[in-house]
Amino acid sequence: MAAHYEDRYWTSSDGLNLHYRNYPGPEGGEALPVLCLHGLTRNARDFAGLAEDLRARRRVIVPEMRGRGLSDYAPVSDTYSPLVYVADVEKLLADEGITRFIAIGTSMGGLMTMLLAQARPGRIAAAVMNDIGPVVEPLGLERISGYVGQGRSYPTWVHAARGLEAVHSPAFPDYDLDQWLEMAKRTMVVSQNGRITFDYDMAIAEPFAKPGNAAPPNLWLAFEALRDVPMLLVRGGLSELLSAETVRQMAVRNPAMKAITVPQVGHAPTLDEPEVRAAIHDLLGGIA
Repeated sequence: MAAHYEDRYWTSSDGLNLHYRNYPGPEGGEALPVLCLHGLTRNARDFAGLAEDLRARRRVIVPEMRGRGLSDYAPVSDTYSPLVYVADVEKLLADEGITRFIAIGTSMGGLMTMLLAQARPGRIAAAVMNDIGPVVEPLGLERISGYVGQGRSYPTWVHAARGLEAVHSPAFPDYDLDQWLEMAKRTMVVSQNGRITFDYDMAIAEPFAKPGNAAPPNLWLAFEALRDVPMLLVRGGLSELLSAETVRQMAVRNPAMKAITVPQVGHAPTLDEPEVRAAIHDLLGGIA
């Protein structure tokens, strides 16, 4: 199948060449664009299915944060932090002249969504938050710390899929081999030596381990900037990162929020689940 996106690049304030997928949307379309923000160890491929779905009506922009995918790796690992990622995205938005948009953020991308809203309240017209909220549970962070930056490699895609299963089966207990293979091809690439490796700079683990860097403090203040913004909160029923209690508190603080729980899935749902996709279309259907 032919790709319906363009590979584009922008330059960060510290000179890195950063990549994004641009799905142009319909010619002459005036609907607000969608900005998709991936998780800690992920890349633009995470949103391939969703972006293909949404591009029929809207432009979709899927940036890859520094150190992921086709974006440059940072020479200083301390710049692998949510505040720097947000600054990079701000530069992209400014370069593209985008002043108002819809945000879809998975995990770290949801943290970035809140920080973007806090920086300029009112510019996010609607938001999808995928398995993340203002309170990030320590157990979930501990699990992520256990695998991020491990640098494993595999001789075949089946070995890679089984490697993912060994680590992530508690979050996806019902996955079969085809689904693990799909996850492997989203998160890994064939390296120059022919082995299959993760598609990110292993150095992102260094600042992640420092207190306050994985999840910036006082995120409830950032979430308040999304009050009354139409929002869909997606939670994995087995999530260790986002608690049901945090979901309840978020609903109180944003009456315009709807929540959906994906059963038998942990961190994080793919957003390709039929019930999630239908809920996203319902949310975006009310946004010009």
